[in-house]
Amino acid sequence: MRSLGQTAVNMADTGDEAHHNSDKHDTSKEEEEDYDKKEHEHFMRVVEAFKSYRSHCLRRIQSAEDHYLELPDQHQNYLPRFRENLDVMRTCVAHNHEVIKLMLQEAEVLFENKNLTVVNGSQDPHLKPTLFDTDKVKTTIKQFYRDWSQAGKEERDACYLPVIAAVEKRFPPDTHDTKGVNILVPGAGLGRLAHEFARRGYNCQANEWSLFMLLASNFVLNKCKNTNSLRLYPWVHQWSNNMRSGHQTSHITFPDIDPSDLPEGVNFSMAAGDFLEVYTMPGVWDCVAMVFFLDTAHSVVSYVEAVWKILKPGGYWINLGPLLYHYSDVPGESSIEISYEDLRSVIKKVGFDIEEERDNVRCSYTQNPLSMLHYQYRCVFFVARKPLDAPVS
Repeated sequence: MRSLGQTAVNMADTGDEAHHNSDKHDTSKEEEEDYDKKEHEHFMRVVEAFKSYRSHCLRRIQSAEDHYLELPDQHQNYLPRFRENLDVMRTCVAHNHEVIKLMLQEAEVLFENKNLTVVNGSQDPHLKPTLFDTDKVKTTIKQFYRDWSQAGKEERDACYLPVIAAVEKRFPPDTHDTKGVNILVPGAGLGRLAHEFARRGYNCQANEWSLFMLLASNFVLNKCKNTNSLRLYPWVHQWSNNMRSGHQTSHITFPDIDPSDLPEGVNFSMAAGDFLEVYTMPGVWDCVAMVFFLDTAHSVVSYVEAVWKILKPGGYWINLGPLLYHYSDVPGESSIEISYEDLRSVIKKVGFDIEEERDNVRCSYTQNPLSMLHYQYRCVFFVARKPLDAPVS
């Protein structure tokens, strides 16, 4: 597993060391070099997307101003503050860009066995970010609202507190050595849920595939020490459904707590890579906690089997989230979409006992609380246990 420099958080780029070792006799040196090259290009494309954030946003703002200037003079007079507000937006984007620059300073040492220069230098035309890439940068900025701001606490609590409570019910801190309880959080995003487990004394590893999220989580977890010391404008990209102009340019501060303030001796780490590739060793984890992750699989059945394999006998799988199915209708991607009724049947057939279950758990995801449009998920929450007499395989 490749690890972060200047930190205790361990990371693998896109797969685990064990996965590569198992295939080393079947993989030629040329294939390994090609894999490393593609891996490096992907990393640099993500970096380029962050670097292009400001220019991308400024083009959108300039387009709005151009359209305004095409209006008849009388219509422009009806909107005397329009251009003034665009200037405020430019300032907000510039401020977001300054935070991104701080983030990218750490990208150079993200993987300690890499020699990367990502902040300066001209852009490689082969690594030009796509619209999808720039949208992911905006999504990452909004993730700071959800995971590391006081403003996002209500949204965060709705998703995380039921899962945390389920863990504490089954591994009570007053009767368990929490440092001996190993919890895995796949799809960890910026790492707040995993951090909450670590704050409570549990050994916890976060797993994340997206390099956008990994760059941001490395920054907030390892470099942001002072509470509410940084500012972001997460809604500056939202052009519709604003009740007031100032809502689009409202800010958050982060982090709302000191991420380094953890109990002594707690093992808190983050592994980068595909969940199905990184976690293959059977009978390792006491608990797997998922929030808004189960539907990211090409086939959700593969996740059910993977969780079963890596849990210890008697271990728990705790899940909260919808079934959005991220690959549904994506060109060139396979996707198996099933109802929760059918998923529940799969979970039981694999061997799990469902101990606790609720539906209609209302949650949102990076939702602007000031927006005129709100999306709300009616999530499913369940706690499934691998029987104590289940074989380790």
